[in-house]
Amino acid sequence: MLRPRQVAICIACASVFWLMATTLIRLNPASVSAGWYGDLSFLTALPGSWLCMWLVCRLARLDTHQILPGCMIVLGDAMLLDGIALRWFPTLYGASDLVARTGAAWLLWGYGASAWIAFFVACHRAPASKL
Repeated sequence: MLRPRQVAICIACASVFWLMATTLIRLNPASVSAGWYGDLSFLTALPGSWLCMWLVCRLARLDTHQILPGCMIVLGDAMLLDGIALRWFPTLYGASDLVARTGAAWLLWGYGASAWIAFFVACHRAPASKL
């Protein structure tokens, strides 16, 4: 189980990560567009997802058995924020529906990658070792 402080840190991380990703889409919509630049952003989301997961584990001081619950709090919170934004504030991502749609695809990719990375790290991390 996570302690209240760890939950608060996970929620804060989720909010910051969400704001950073939303700002990236807003300021650089080409990064999630069709073509090689958009493809590159999908690839770079993999190390970015790992970095975010690593940072959550470090900041919240998650033990091995807390990695999945902690990362699921982060992912769940960020997805809720995206759901709210896409439903009621879609222009937050950009002026066009295409940017909102391709941005949402990139965000979903990053969330899925983060979940898988957290799963593999939690399964392969020795209990006494640090991430």
